[in-house]
Amino acid sequence: MNPLKALHDHGQSVWLDFIRRNLIKSGELGRLIDRDGVRGVTSNPSIFEKAIAGSGDYTESLASAPREWTAMQVYESLAIADIRDAAEVLRPVYEQSRGRDGYVSLEVSPYLADKTAETVDEARRLWRAVDRPNLMIKVPATAAGIPAIRTLISEGINVNVTLLFAQETYEAVAQAYIAGLAERTRAGADVSKIASVASFFVSRIDTLVDGMIDKRIASNPAGADRAAIEGLRGKIAIANAKLAYQRYLRLYRSEHWQALAAKGAQTQRLLWASTSTKNPSYRDVMYVEELIGPETVNTIPPATMDAFREHGAAHETLTEGIDRAGEEMDALARAGISMKEVTDRLVQEGVKLFADAFDQLLAAVTKATGAKA
Repeated sequence: MNPLKALHDHGQSVWLDFIRRNLIKSGELGRLIDRDGVRGVTSNPSIFEKAIAGSGDYTESLASAPREWTAMQVYESLAIADIRDAAEVLRPVYEQSRGRDGYVSLEVSPYLADKTAETVDEARRLWRAVDRPNLMIKVPATAAGIPAIRTLISEGINVNVTLLFAQETYEAVAQAYIAGLAERTRAGADVSKIASVASFFVSRIDTLVDGMIDKRIASNPAGADRAAIEGLRGKIAIANAKLAYQRYLRLYRSEHWQALAAKGAQTQRLLWASTSTKNPSYRDVMYVEELIGPETVNTIPPATMDAFREHGAAHETLTEGIDRAGEEMDALARAGISMKEVTDRLVQEGVKLFADAFDQLLAAVTKATGAKA
C-alpha cells in the first residue's frame, strides 16, 4: 500500500505544503489527492515567492495586471486566484470528510504579526475575498496573534495557527480556539462548521538546538556530560511535539470541551509543519515517521512526500516513548539550553523569514509589472 495513504489508516491527514498555479492547472493536485490521499494544501509567503518569482506560471497574469495597481494588489490577485482554484479541487474532500479536511490556507501579511486589530481586519478581508468554506486563514501564534485567533473563531472564520514552537504557546492557542467557540455558542451561532489547526513546527527546532549543542561541546570538549548532550542531537523536536500532543489529549478530554463537542464542535488538530529534514545525516522522512497518530495532520513538502511514498514506514509512533521524551527535554535543560530561549528565537526568526520573503515577492512583482511598491 502507498505509505502516504496508509497514514490515513492511523488517523493522520496528509496535506501538501506547496502551491503554484501549474500544480492546479495541470491536474497534478487532483492526482495527488487520488494517488496519495492528500487532503489539504498549505501556503506561506516563502512558497508564493518561489512560485511567482521562480516559475513562468504567472507571466501572462503579471503582464495583464492593471497598471494602476500596487504590487500588493497584484500579488493578492494572483494568490487569491490560486487559493480559490485549489479550494475547488479540494471541495470533494471537504464534503466527504464533513469539513474535517479539504482545506487550503492563505496567510495574513507577516507585517502584521504584532498587530491584533489589523490582523483581524486583514483576515476578515481575505476570508471575504476568497469566499470559499474550505479556506483557512493563517495567523501567527504571536502575543498579538492569539487574541486575534479567538476573535476570528468566534466570527466563524477557519484559522490555521502558524509559527508554533512552544508547548505552552500551543496550549494558549488551543484555549483561544476553545474560548472563541464558547463565545460563538453563547451568541447562539453554529460551531459545527468551524475548523482550525495548530501548526507546530518541528525540524527548525532541531536545526537550532543541534547548533547550540555543538557550541556547548566545543566550549567544554572534555566535559563529563558530553555523551549525554551529544545523544540529544536530532531528538528534541520530536520529543517536544510528542509532549505537545499529550497536552492536546488532555485538553480535548476535559468536561468543558465535551460540552462544546455536544454542540458539534470539532477539535483543533495539531498539524506538524516544517517536516522536511534539514540535516542530511538524519533519515529524510524522520519528521513524518516519528509523529504518526490519530487526529493530527502532517503538511509535507513535495520532496519529503516523494521520499515517504518511496520508502516511508507508516505505523503509530506519536504516543510511543513519552517518558523518554520528557527525559530528553529535562536533559536539555540540565545542559543549560533553555527551550524558552529556543522557541522565542524561532518565532522571531520565522516572522522575519516570512517578512523577507514577502519583500522579495513584492519586489519581483514590481520588477515584472512596474507596479508601485
